[in-house]
Amino acid sequence: MKRHIVRARAAAEAFPRSEHLATKIAEVAADPVEVTAEVSAMIVNRIIDNAAVAAAALTRRPVTAARAQATAQPYRPRAGRSGATVFGLPARQRVPPEWAAWANGVAVRELDFHDTFLAAEYSHPGDNIPPILAVAQHLGRSGADLVRGLATGYEIQIDLARGICLHEHKIDHVAHLGPSAAAGIGTLLRLDTETIYQALGQALHTTTATRQSRKGEISSWKAYAPAFAGKMAVEAVDRALRGESAPAPIWEGADGVLARLLGGPDAEYHVPLPGPGEVKRAILDSYTKQHSAEYQSQAPIDLARRMRPRIGDLDRIASIVLHTSHHTHVVIGTGSGDPQKFDPHASRETLDHSVPYIFAVALQDGSWHHERSYAPERARRPDTVALWRKISTTEDPEWTRRYHATDPGEKAFGARAVVTLTSGETIVDELAVADAHPLGARPFGRAEYIEKFRTLAEGVLEKTEQDRFLDAAQRTPELAAGELDQLNFTVSDEVLDRAPRTPEGIF
Repeated sequence: MKRHIVRARAAAEAFPRSEHLATKIAEVAADPVEVTAEVSAMIVNRIIDNAAVAAAALTRRPVTAARAQATAQPYRPRAGRSGATVFGLPARQRVPPEWAAWANGVAVRELDFHDTFLAAEYSHPGDNIPPILAVAQHLGRSGADLVRGLATGYEIQIDLARGICLHEHKIDHVAHLGPSAAAGIGTLLRLDTETIYQALGQALHTTTATRQSRKGEISSWKAYAPAFAGKMAVEAVDRALRGESAPAPIWEGADGVLARLLGGPDAEYHVPLPGPGEVKRAILDSYTKQHSAEYQSQAPIDLARRMRPRIGDLDRIASIVLHTSHHTHVVIGTGSGDPQKFDPHASRETLDHSVPYIFAVALQDGSWHHERSYAPERARRPDTVALWRKISTTEDPEWTRRYHATDPGEKAFGARAVVTLTSGETIVDELAVADAHPLGARPFGRAEYIEKFRTLAEGVLEKTEQDRFLDAAQRTPELAAGELDQLNFTVSDEVLDRAPRTPEGIF
C-alpha cells in the first residue's frame, strides 16, 4: 500500500492532474490485477449477506416505496442492454440500472444489518454491491467481471474511510460511497483512467450531505442515503462515458471538498491505496453483523448477554455506565446529547442508534431480533424504560485509542460495562469485539452467512428459491456473461401483498 498525502490547494498553485487523489483512485480502479481466491470467497459471502438482509426488509415501507419508484421506470431491453433486476420481483421484470441500484440499495440498508468497516470514518461497504451488480446485469457482464468490480468498490471505500474523516465535520459517510461505487463500475467495465477520473469527481460532488440524517429523530432517509449515492454513481459513470467532465480537483480544489466541507485549507489527510499490480484485499478487513443494530453496539449486545446471568435480578441495578470510544459515545451514546435516544416513542432508526436502549433490551431478553427488539410495544415496556434510563456512556481514552489502532489485534469497537447495584456492589466486564468479528468468539464464515440468509429468508422466500439463490451466489465467479440475473431472488405475490400500501407519487 502507498500512502498518499492529500491537502487542499490554492487556485493558483501548480497541481498537475497526475497528483489528484481522483487520478490515484482511478489508476487503482483501472489496474487489471487479478482477484485472489480469498477475496473472491469473501465477496460471495457479502453477496449472500446483502440478499439476506434485503429479504428480511422486503415488505417494510421504505423498501416498498423505493421498489414502487423503480418499477414505475420500466425498461425495454435493446441490444447489449437488458436492464437490471429488483429484489423480490421476477428476473424477467427489468428496470433501468440506476433504479435497480436505488431499490436494492434501500432494501439492503433498511435494517442496518449488513457489513461494516470502521476507521477514521464509518462505512458499510456492502452498499457498493447494488449499483455495481445492477450495471453488470444491465450490460450482460460475467460473474468474474462483477467480482473484479466489487473488489475495487470495497477497496476504495475502505481506503477512503481509513484516511479521511467525514463525521468530524458533520458530513455523512456516503460521501465515500459515491466515488467507490463509481470506481467499482469503472473496474467492472474496464474503463480507462480518464473516464473513471471524471466519474469519480461527479459522484463525489453529488453525494456529499450533512450527518443530520443520523442525528436526533432519525428518519427513513438513513436507508435511502446510500441508495442515492449508488444511483448517482451509476449516472456519473454514464455521463463520463458520454464525454462529460467533473469539477476538478474535486477533493483538493480551493473550493473543493477538503477546503470547504472538511478540515479546511490547512488540513492534511493520508489515504492508503494499493500500488500498481497490488491485490485489492480491503474487503478482508471488513466484518458483518450478527445483530440488526449499529455496528458499535454489536459488542455491547454480546457483552450484555454475557453479563446477564451474573447480574441476576435486573431490578437490583442502580446504574450502568458503558466506558467506550469517542465514536460510540457521541454517535450512539449519551455524548450525542440527543434526548430522542431515550424516547420510548422514537423511530426504529433512532433506537438502532441508541446503545442505552440496545443494552437494556439485550440484558432483559438475552437475545436480539431485527423486528421484535424494536417493536413499539417492546420499546415502551415500563421495566425497559426504567432500566434504559439508568444507562449512560462515557468516553475512555484507551477505548478511543483502540478504535483507531491500525493493528487488527488492538483495534476494538466494544466497551467496559460497570454495573452498580442498589447494594453498592459493582459488576464489571468488557468485550473488545463482537462475537461474530473475525477475532471474536464465534467468527462468521460461509456457514454462518448461509445460516443468516436462511434465518432472514424464512417466511419470505420459498425453500426452493433459497436453495437456487444460494447455489447461484456461491458460483458467482463462474457465472457466464448474461447470467447475473441469477443473483436476484423472487418472492410470491402473497409475500409482496404484506407490504404496506404507499401513496401515489409523481412517477
